[in-house]
Amino acid sequence: MENDSVTHGMGGSTNGVKAVETSFRIVDALKDTGGGKVTDIVDRTGLSKGAVYKHLTTLMDHDLVVKRGQEYTLGFRFLDYGGYLRSRYIGSELIKPQIQDLAEETGEVALFSIPEKDRVITLFRENGNKGVFTRTRLGMRLHMHQTAGGKAILSQFSRSEVEGVIERVGLPRATEATITDEEALFEELETIRERGFALNREESTEGLVAVSVPLTPDDTVIGACGIAGPRHRMGEERVMEEIPDLLLSVVNELELNITHSHGPIQLFCPE
Repeated sequence: MENDSVTHGMGGSTNGVKAVETSFRIVDALKDTGGGKVTDIVDRTGLSKGAVYKHLTTLMDHDLVVKRGQEYTLGFRFLDYGGYLRSRYIGSELIKPQIQDLAEETGEVALFSIPEKDRVITLFRENGNKGVFTRTRLGMRLHMHQTAGGKAILSQFSRSEVEGVIERVGLPRATEATITDEEALFEELETIRERGFALNREESTEGLVAVSVPLTPDDTVIGACGIAGPRHRMGEERVMEEIPDLLLSVVNELELNITHSHGPIQLFCPE
């Protein structure tokens, strides 16, 4: 394999180990394409055929990549890592059944999202009997300002913390409704603090509306509970009264139970 020299600007890091960066370029290529032959990965990454083959061999040795015929795909060992992380997240044993109940009661998609490295990640997701497709899947990382869950979480950050997020990742547009102006975002976050819940009116996906409430046991934001549904079923009364009232009730119960079962919250939320 390549030597473990320091690399600059190879994707995620400006000061990382070159061999590891290369392996993750291949992993990302396999995720983005659903798998492929060595030549497909070469075309996708710009790496040499020899480098791709060596890295694939090492990844297969650790069950992170599997080979079927001439094609390589990601291995389910990643699911083991993800499942472990999810089970270890604070309050997960209490949050999961509540998300299931929310999906059943509303018939829509119920979500629990968490913050990590300037993104919002879906930790739990359940579909009600009328739940529609959304672009969020378990573990998917989205820009915080584009989603109800992300904005609910941002509303609990200080102004300087929000400014730091904007400085690092910007305010990219997902739809015509996405907030891309910094001051407009701060006004939105103030509104969220005042009313207690965040809205996503087609800001991440056209036709999709979502409501989310921050979960803050011990006054520490650990995530947000939300409901998402199609625009035609998410009318004003439902998104401004019915669903917020339901979410606020669930969140209040969760905050009490998490605080009493876990004690003082010490959550590491990396930049």
